[in-house]
Amino acid sequence: MKVSHKINTVLLSLFVIAGLAACDKPGPAESAGKTIDQKMDAAGNKMEKMSNDVVDAVSKEGDKTTVAMEDAAITTKIKAAILAEPGLKTLQISVKTVKGVVTLSGSVDTQANSDMANGLSGAVAGVSSVNNNLVVKK
Repeated sequence: MKVSHKINTVLLSLFVIAGLAACDKPGPAESAGKTIDQKMDAAGNKMEKMSNDVVDAVSKEGDKTTVAMEDAAITTKIKAAILAEPGLKTLQISVKTVKGVVTLSGSVDTQANSDMANGLSGAVAGVSSVNNNLVVKK
């Protein structure tokens, strides 16, 4: 009986060791969990990159909008200055501003009026240069 008891103890120990060894091996649930974690990390990285790309795009568009608003303000100030001058006919002068560069086009009665429109345009804050394409009509 003592031998039988020892054999039972040894067999029981072997089953316990085998069971514990089997616990160290990842099962289907652990493998699936690991795969899900990896996919979630990859998706998170992609979402972060997309988020950064969107922020960059919005920032660039915001910069463009700011420049367009500044150009519109410059154009408005120049038109107001020209309108305030009695000798200039505002309906005959077109003002366009792109990135601080003002282009005057249309016609004026004298070279002095062309020079005056050019000077008024150049005096407005934010104007980097003036392209005076005004034609003097006699």
